[in-house]
Amino acid sequence: MANRTAVTRRGFLGTAAAATALLAAGRPSRLLAGDDVGAEMLVAELFGTLSDEQRTSIVFPFDSPLREGVNNNWFILPEKRIATTFMPAQRDLVRKIFRSLHSDEYADAVLKQVEHDNAESGGFGGCSVALFGEAGEGRGKSAFVLTGRHVTRRCDGGAEESAAFGGPIFYGHAFESFYEKADHPGNAYWYQAKRANELFSALDGRQRERALLESPRAEEGSKTVRLTGKGRALAGLPVAELLPGQKALFRELMADVLAPFRRTDAEKVRGCVERAGGVDALALSYYKSGDIGGDGVWDNWQIEGPALLWFFRGAPHVHVWVHVREGDA
Repeated sequence: MANRTAVTRRGFLGTAAAATALLAAGRPSRLLAGDDVGAEMLVAELFGTLSDEQRTSIVFPFDSPLREGVNNNWFILPEKRIATTFMPAQRDLVRKIFRSLHSDEYADAVLKQVEHDNAESGGFGGCSVALFGEAGEGRGKSAFVLTGRHVTRRCDGGAEESAAFGGPIFYGHAFESFYEKADHPGNAYWYQAKRANELFSALDGRQRERALLESPRAEEGSKTVRLTGKGRALAGLPVAELLPGQKALFRELMADVLAPFRRTDAEKVRGCVERAGGVDALALSYYKSGDIGGDGVWDNWQIEGPALLWFFRGAPHVHVWVHVREGDA
C-alpha cells in the first residue's frame, strides 16, 4: 500500500464523533468529505445500460445462492469477463463502481493489487461480474458482485440490512511470488499484520498463552466465513481482557483493517459489532502454524465475534476472509 499516515487511537466504538474519526483522524481530510462517490448510483446506471443479451447472461434473481458465494480465486461467471462482456463505457462504470467501494486513500493501491493478481487472466478486465435483482429507485433489492483472484466485492445498496459489505468479501495479495518472504515485501495488506503483531508484542505472558493457538481454520470457500454466532465460546484472547493501552492498539488494528473500504461500509461494520456486544465481545487469535521464517511474527491471525469474522491468513501469501453480519449465519 501507499505510505500510511498515523492511525487514530480514539475509540472504534463510542460517540458519533468518534465513529466518524475511525478512519479519518490522522488521515487526509478528504475522507471526511466523502470517500463514497455513489457506488449504488453507478450500479443503477450500469443496470440501465444493459442490453437484453447482457441481462440474460449476467443478471440473476436477488435470492440466487450465487450472490452469497466467496472464495480466494473464483470467477462468479467464468465465461463472462469484464473485458469481453461489457462495452467500453460499461467497463468504465464497473471500474468506477469498484473504486467507489474503497476509500480515497486506498482505491488506487487496491485496484493495482487486483490488476497485478489477475494479470494472467487480463488484469481487472479479466475479473467477472454478476448482477442480482433490478437496480434503480423503486425496483426492489439489487446487488453487484465482482470476483477474481484475490478479490470478492459487493454493492447491494443496503439490501442486506443485517450485513456489512453486502455479504462476505475477500481480499488478498501475492506480490513477489506465491511463497512470500517473512516480511512480505510489496504486499498491499501486510501493514495490517504488522499492526496485529504490534498488539501481540504488547501482551503479557498469560495473555499470549491464551491468544496463541496452533492452527487457523481451514480455507473452504463460503464455509470459511461461517460465523460462530451469539452464545458460543470463542477461541483466543477476549478483547474484554485487554488493558487500556492494549485496547487502544486493538482499536488501531480495527481502523487498519477497515481503512481500504468506503466509510459507509466501515460504519456498517461498527454498527454490527456494537449491537452484538461491542468490542468486548470480540476475541483475538494468533496461530503458530504458517510462521514464515520462524521469526515469531505471526503471519496468521484472526478477529472473531458474534457478528464478525476477520481472518488474515498470511502464509504462503496473504488471504483475508471477512464476514460481518448480525445474527447467526
